[in-house]
Amino acid sequence: MAYILLRVLSAFFLFATFLPLVKLDYWWIRVFDYPRLQKLVITVILLSCWTFGLGLSSDPEPYLWIFALAIAAIYLITKVWPFTWLGGKMIDTVPYSEDEGIHILVGNVYQYNKNHGKAVALAKSINPDLIFFVETDKAWEKGLSEIEKAYPSQIKIPLDNTYGLLLYTRMEIIRQEVNYLVDDKIPSLEIDVKLRNGKIITIYAIHPTPPVPGENTESTERDAEILIVGKKAKNNPKPSLVIGDLNDVAWSYTTELFLKNSEMADPRRGRGLFNTFHAKVPLFRWPLDHIFLSKHFGLAELKVEKDIGSDHFPISLKAVLTKHETTDTMKANGEEKKEAREKINRGLN
Repeated sequence: MAYILLRVLSAFFLFATFLPLVKLDYWWIRVFDYPRLQKLVITVILLSCWTFGLGLSSDPEPYLWIFALAIAAIYLITKVWPFTWLGGKMIDTVPYSEDEGIHILVGNVYQYNKNHGKAVALAKSINPDLIFFVETDKAWEKGLSEIEKAYPSQIKIPLDNTYGLLLYTRMEIIRQEVNYLVDDKIPSLEIDVKLRNGKIITIYAIHPTPPVPGENTESTERDAEILIVGKKAKNNPKPSLVIGDLNDVAWSYTTELFLKNSEMADPRRGRGLFNTFHAKVPLFRWPLDHIFLSKHFGLAELKVEKDIGSDHFPISLKAVLTKHETTDTMKANGEEKKEAREKINRGLN
C-alpha cells in the first residue's frame, strides 16, 4: 500500500511540475505555475523516500522514479533559485532619498474583509507616499476615509465586483487615466506623479482577473492586460513603475515574458520570495503582488507588511531615481515579441 501511494504521489508531482510547460491558457494548467517552492519540497521528499527505500533491490523501477524526480527537482530549483539571496539581483540597492524617491504601499484588502482599521493603522504606521489598494468597494472607501487628509490626491473607483481600486498619494498627480484595457468591468490606472525634486514618473496600477473557476477559466485576459501594460511602459520615456495584484507569480512564463518585453526589473530577484498570498494558509504562499521598476530606479527597501485581515499581505517598496542605470534587465528576442503580440491580440478578441 505504501508503494502504491508513493507511486501515485510521484506521478502526480511529476505531472504538476512539467504541465506548466504547456503554453495553453486553461486555468487547470496555469494554476500549477503558482506552488513551485511547495512542489520542490515535496519532490525532494519523494526522491528521498525512493532513495532510502531502495536497499539492495535489483528492481529497476525505483531507479526510474529517482531519475525522473531528480530531473524535476533540478528543474524546480532553476525556477526558484533566482528568487533567493543566491540569485543575481536585477536592481542594485541604493540609499533612500526623499527628494528623488517614492515610498509605495500596495495591497489587496479582500473586499469582504471588515478590518478597515488594520489597513488604516498600517498606512499611518509606515506613512508611504502612495497607497494602492484593490478589491475595494464603497465600504472600503468609507473605512479608509481617515487617511484621506494625509493624501490630498486621490483616485477612487469603488466597485462591488472585487475589482475596485483606491489610490491615495501626497504627491501631485500631473496626469491620470482610468483604463479598461481588456474588460469593461475591470479598471486600471495610468498616472504621472511629480516627485519632490520635480521630476515626473509614470505609475501603472492594475489588478487583472485570475485564471480560476468562477472568475475566468483561462489566463488569456490576465496575460493580455499584463503585457499591454508592459508594452506601454517600454514605450514610455519617463521612469515607470507597474504595481498591483497581478494574479500571477513572479516566476511564471507570463511574468518573465512581461519583464523581457517591458525591460522592467523585478526587485524580488536576488533578494527573496516576499510571498504575499495566501495570508491565512502558510503552506500555500507565493508572490502575487508586485512592484516592477524601470531601469531608471534603484531599490532602497522591499518589505512584506503585516496582516490586515485580508488573504493577501500588503507589500511596500522604496524606489529611488538614479543618475545611471542600476538595473540588469532582460530583453525579448523576436519570437518573444511575437508571442507577446499574439497574447495581447487573443485577450482583446
